[in-house]
This record gives sequence, structure tokens and C-alpha cells, in this order.
Amino acid sequence: MQIFYDLDKIERDEKTVITLGTFDGIHLGHKKILEKFVEKANGINGRNLLVTFSPHPRSVLVKDKKVRLLSTLNEKIPILESLGVLNLLIINFTEVFSQKTSYQFVKEYFVDKIGVNEIVIGYDHHFGKGRDGNFEALSKMGNEFNFNVSMVESVSVDKITVSSSKIRDALSEGNISLANKLLGRRYSFSGVVVEGDKRGRELGFPTANIEDFGDDKFLPVIGIYLVDIIVEDKNYYGLMSIGRRPTFYESGDVTTEVFIMNFSKDIYGLKVTVNIIERIRDEEKFSTVEELIAQIKKDELKGKEIIKKLN
Repeated sequence: MQIFYDLDKIERDEKTVITLGTFDGIHLGHKKILEKFVEKANGINGRNLLVTFSPHPRSVLVKDKKVRLLSTLNEKIPILESLGVLNLLIINFTEVFSQKTSYQFVKEYFVDKIGVNEIVIGYDHHFGKGRDGNFEALSKMGNEFNFNVSMVESVSVDKITVSSSKIRDALSEGNISLANKLLGRRYSFSGVVVEGDKRGRELGFPTANIEDFGDDKFLPVIGIYLVDIIVEDKNYYGLMSIGRRPTFYESGDVTTEVFIMNFSKDIYGLKVTVNIIERIRDEEKFSTVEELIAQIKKDELKGKEIIKKLN
């Protein structure tokens, strides 16, 4: 995949098929758009180019709202490449850029600079100042500038229309099964293993404390989860806790830590990827350490039962 941050670095090619958007999560609806986009480019023996934005437009337009991402830019790039995207333009989204109307944007970027044969968008996609750009507006521009426009319909799973907001809702409720269905894969995040307070080791369940997954990364609701964790390109099952450890602390920051089953290596400083399989329970405050240890053992047994069903 070729990645561009500068419009002027892209050679003009009239046989370019373009799609655009944030593609947060790259869920089943996005995948349908990308399939059509790749198919259209291949059909004319042309170039496919995906245009996206960083930071997320809402983080610029709605300053008092912290935008939590289902997929960071670094997470999106390999997924997009695996789905056949060959060229990626990442536009720095600023307040100045946000003032461009959809017409100005399409003419300046696609018509005058990149070259465009066709634009593929989702059924509900809007862009440009005041969200004035949509399928109807693009169709009028296509008539004016001689390019085609294709719209991709929605995708539904269990009668639910797939969207990034529905996935966030599911993760907020701990409904990992639904989130994973809408994504078409397990929800995941990557981070670096750091030293913690070694409470897990004292309890007989040493954990990998994970940080640096990005302040803007969306994590599921506090609780205990069964996960698949990738360490040095190898997969291991584990139990993940997202929470404040109320048995030991009255208050505190939310931490993310994983007890990796059948694993004893020192992995401090390593980057790991966590794929979330299922939520096991809420976080609880126990009266004694012994009660906590007994519950962790129950969690491990439940996790192993789930693993058996998976395999």
C-alpha cells in the first residue's frame, strides 16, 4: 500500500476510483463499501484510492467532546491493506479544512488534482462544511465533471443496521458478542506491557499491565473478559481486567491488565495485541483477598469452558 500525506505527491490518473470517510472500526458495512470500491477499480484496470482524515473530524468540530476511536489510524492501515486498498491519502483535518464545502473539496482534490473515474460511498455518508455532501450532491458533481458515483446500501446483522455507533453502544454495555458480529472480527487493541504493582503475582495470577494503546482508543465497559493476546506473533488465551481494582483501592485510575494462561515469560516493554472474545462478569469488590482468589479461579474455569467451545 502507498500512503500519502501530501496531495501534491499523488500522480494524476483519470482511471482512479475513490472512496472516502473515517472508516472507524472498519466494520461489515465498511467492508461492503471497500469490496465495491476495489471491484470498481479492478473492473476498469484502474487505481483505487481511499481518502481518510486524521484526527477524527468530530475531535476538531466538537471541541468539548472526547472522541473515542474503535480503530486508531495505525490499527486501520493494515486492515485496509488486507482488504485490497492499494493507495491511502490521509488528510490533516483542521478547522480551516473543515470550512471547505463538499463541492470545493471534490473539485480541488479529486477533479483538479488526483483525477477521478468513480466515487463509491455508503448510503448515509455526509461530508463537507455543514455535511452538505452526500450521494445526491456527488451525483450532480459527477454530471458536471464527468465521473460516476456508486452508493452502497446498509448491512444488517440480526436485524441491526451495522454502524460504528451501534458497536460503541455494544461495547459500552459489555455485549462483546454483538460488537464482534457487527465488526466481522474480534474487537481489539494494542499496547505496551509495563510494570504494575505486582498484585497479580502476589495472588498467584501474574498479569501483564497494558498501557500506551492511545488516549483516544475506545475500551469496553469495566469488567472481566476472556481474550486472545498476541505476544511476539504467538497467540495465548487470557483473562483481562478493565477496572479500578476496588478490593485494594477506594478509588483510582482504570487499569487494563491480562493474566495470560500457561505463560511465564518476561514481556515488559513488548507491544502486544488483545482480541476480546467474551465478557465474563462485572468488576467486584471482595471482602478478603481469599475471596478474590477464589473468584479468579472460577473465572479461569469459565474461560476454559468457553475456549473448549471455540475449539
